[in-house]
Amino acid sequence: MASEKPPRRASRTVLTDETHNAILALIVNHQIAPGEHINIDALARDLNVSQTPVREALASLESENLVVKQPLRGYTATPLLTPAQTDDMFQFRALIEPWGASRAATLHTDSDAAAIQAELDVARQIDAADFDSAYDLMGAHDARFHELVAKASSSRYLQDTLSRMHCHMHMARLYQARKSFSIEQQTNPEFVATVFKDFYSPETGFLTVVGHTKIAQAIFARDAKMAHALMYEHIEGSRIRNAPAVELMGTA
Repeated sequence: MASEKPPRRASRTVLTDETHNAILALIVNHQIAPGEHINIDALARDLNVSQTPVREALASLESENLVVKQPLRGYTATPLLTPAQTDDMFQFRALIEPWGASRAATLHTDSDAAAIQAELDVARQIDAADFDSAYDLMGAHDARFHELVAKASSSRYLQDTLSRMHCHMHMARLYQARKSFSIEQQTNPEFVATVFKDFYSPETGFLTVVGHTKIAQAIFARDAKMAHALMYEHIEGSRIRNAPAVELMGTA
C-alpha cells in the first residue's frame, strides 16, 4: 500500500501575498493605527507565519507608501493623508483620469465593455441598510471601476500610476478614522452631512454608481468628449464633497 503524500505547503510567493493582504487589511482598518510602530515578532505570531513573509510583505507595503522604514526603529504605518495631500490627490486624478476615460471611449474592446458592465451590475446589488458594510463594498467597487476604465484606455502608464497612488485605500483609512471620533462628533449634523452627503438616496441609489453609469455609457457610445467631461465631473465632485469631512478629520 502506497504511503500518502504529505500535504503540499503553500509556495513562498503565495504565503507572502497572503501575509501582505492580511497586513494591508490591518492598516486600512486601523488595527495597526496610523503612525504606529509595527512589531514584526508580534505580527508574525498573530498571523501564524515566520518573520520572513512578514518582512517581505512590509517591504512591498513600503513601496506602496503604506508603511515607512526608519533607521534603528523598523517599520511604522504611514500617517493619514493631510487635507492638503488629499486635495492634491484628487486634483491630480482630475488631470489624468478624464484623459484615460476619453481613450477608453476610443480604444475599448468588447471584453472591456463587458467587464465594466459586469462591475456596475455587481455594484447595484449592494445593500445600503448596513452603512459600514455598504461603504466598504462601494469603496472596493469604486477602485475596480476606475481600474477597469484605465485598463480599457490601453495606457500602461495610467494603470501603473493609479495602482501606485492607492487613492481608494487612503480614502478608506480616512473613513476608518472617523470611527475613533467621540459620539458627539459622529452625531454632529455638520459632520454627518459632510461625510455622508449624497452617498445614497432612495431616489437615485448610490451616487458613485450613478456617476459610474454615466461614464460607462459615454465609453460604450465611443463618445470621447463626453467620457472626458463626465469623468472630470465625477472626480471633482468627489473632491468637493469630501473636502469638508477631510478638514474635520484633520482637526479632530
